[in-house]
Amino acid sequence: MDQINNIRTYDEINQKIKAGNAVIVTAEEMVSIVRDKGVEKAAKHVDVVTTGTFAPMCSSGAFLNIGQMIPTIKTSKVWFNKVPAYGGLAAVDAYLGATEPSEDDPLNKVYPGEFKYGGGHVIEDLLRGKPILLEAKAYGTDCYAARKLKKEITLEDLPYALLCNPRNGYQNYNCAVNRTERTVYTYMGMLKAGLRNATYCSAGELSPLFNDPFYKTIGIGTRIFLGGAQGYVTWHGTQHRPNVQRSDRGVPLTPSGTLMVQGDLKEMSHDWVKGVSILGYGNSLAVGLGIPIPILSLEIAESTGIGDEELFTQVVDYGHDYTNGVSDPLAQVSYAELKSGSIEIEGKQIKTAPLSSVVKARQIAEILKKDIENGTFQLSEPVKLIPGPNQ
Repeated sequence: MDQINNIRTYDEINQKIKAGNAVIVTAEEMVSIVRDKGVEKAAKHVDVVTTGTFAPMCSSGAFLNIGQMIPTIKTSKVWFNKVPAYGGLAAVDAYLGATEPSEDDPLNKVYPGEFKYGGGHVIEDLLRGKPILLEAKAYGTDCYAARKLKKEITLEDLPYALLCNPRNGYQNYNCAVNRTERTVYTYMGMLKAGLRNATYCSAGELSPLFNDPFYKTIGIGTRIFLGGAQGYVTWHGTQHRPNVQRSDRGVPLTPSGTLMVQGDLKEMSHDWVKGVSILGYGNSLAVGLGIPIPILSLEIAESTGIGDEELFTQVVDYGHDYTNGVSDPLAQVSYAELKSGSIEIEGKQIKTAPLSSVVKARQIAEILKKDIENGTFQLSEPVKLIPGPNQ
């Protein structure tokens, strides 16, 4: 950003927050402000725009330290409520993935391949204070002699619990349909044959990365709302793809940026971290994520003022094209159209349904707004911005 485009700094915004006179608005409010007052007046008036999203984020999980025992143990295999965790971290650390299914899932016994309980549900149960059956095996060494561990634990019993999600907050995502003659079951939900429904997964104008399409404010150390507590962006996420086709407003038209995020699981709430079972696909974890966007420049103000009618995504056939690597989308539709309840594809009016909760996204943006206004949430300047286009 050039100096003429700059309006304020992080320090100036945080000083206003401390003084209680910072102007904080949600992303939905900013769209109206920019529309009514124009970009320049909006930029001078607003200090921070808050965002939010709440949706299944499959690339999620938790690092859990289970505590040492006597005699000591170096676990090689670990289970939480029969859900396998990765134990190759030495001693008593493990990583529990949200999509890992239970080895003893009753639904899988009746319907092979179907799961109703997995890592995401374990994480939610821990947050609810429920007892979890912990089991572990080890091969035994001179310094770690024990070979087995079995006991019930709660989140309070764990010395360390870190929610660490390698890929969250996708910047745009596909709208899924099915043109085949059979129903298909996907991570985008059940898709009826013959273009009879469409699903999508974004909060649109409320979504964090839609409000900072070129990653001018988000990077290592950005403080965020995560699972009902304060967390941090720790780097760009896996499958981060900044070099994609963009609209005239600079917003990606296809799945693009992602974030790696983490925070103290013990500070979080089951209201904002929920285990999910998706029919025919498996388990996941719905995560509440919100990011404050500081209005440092006219460019950022303009981006936060883009509404659903100017945010577009691609419609993809998950019955054939997605699994066979066909890259040409069937159409492009706006989030205003998706949120209206129906879209038109190949001359058909198709009902739409979100996997992302706009209601909860709006609540997150409001919570973040109030926390900043109350001075309990200060903005943090990134140590390094996540990679943008052509970097």
